[in-house]
Amino acid sequence: MVGGAIPARAGDDAHVLVLGRISDDPKAHYEQLKPLLDYVVPRMADVGVREGRILMAKDSQQMASYLRRGRVDWVTETAGTATLLTQRADARPLLLTERDGTSQYHSIFFARRDSGIRTLDDLRGRRVAFQRPSSTSAYFAPAAELLQRGFSLEILLSPNDRIAAPAVGYLFARSELNISTWVHKRLVDAGVMSNLDWGNPRRMPEAFRQDLVVIAQTDDYPRALELVRSDLDPRVRARLRQVLIDAAADPAAGAALRQFFGTTRFLPIDEASRTRLEQMAGGIGRVRMEVE
Repeated sequence: MVGGAIPARAGDDAHVLVLGRISDDPKAHYEQLKPLLDYVVPRMADVGVREGRILMAKDSQQMASYLRRGRVDWVTETAGTATLLTQRADARPLLLTERDGTSQYHSIFFARRDSGIRTLDDLRGRRVAFQRPSSTSAYFAPAAELLQRGFSLEILLSPNDRIAAPAVGYLFARSELNISTWVHKRLVDAGVMSNLDWGNPRRMPEAFRQDLVVIAQTDDYPRALELVRSDLDPRVRARLRQVLIDAAADPAAGAALRQFFGTTRFLPIDEASRTRLEQMAGGIGRVRMEVE
């Protein structure tokens, strides 16, 4: 089931495992989710699961509602949105998700080499491009970093909007390529993206990068997480966790994992990652309270 249609309540339909995703492109995401769900479901027959369904939400508020009402059992998300879902819907982190061989990443702040900007302190009274309000690496993490360092943030209507110094003005560029383009063309003074996007020529063209300089970076945080609703049957939760952990060693899961956003394996949440997620929760709480 795709889009906004609501399936039977998971709690009333215990043989169904519902996988959820926040999406602005349900058709594309359905094709990424379905192969792994088809792999998982037959391996959960011993806990009563016989069918899998997919439910998309338009934003984190809608997904939180689905989780609270038992409409979704399992969600895959980036760390920032996963943190929001734990706060809003008491979702429970199940596993770390390693994508393309990477389970941790961080955010990079950058500016033009000829801008005179060398540290975060130089951003006071300047304009910064984030990606979108749901981005972990290009909004939540860097915004929290700026707040932690004592900056105030003001949203701007356009790059020409005036900034009340010593605040940092920010805009949403919608894509990493737009962020790199805006900085390179001097529409904004600085931009933020993940270290993975910084190294991706489709998002940071080499012709741009040679004119840019990294001025700061955040600590590492988890690449992505798998979550479950808080009242999911413990037997189902435990079996799902084991099936996902075992998938990396099963050749039959290879294609489904690759389709699942380039997943290479699922990992237990270690103490360092748990601590970083708790820190991120505090930072996101500040962003929601002081910025949004």
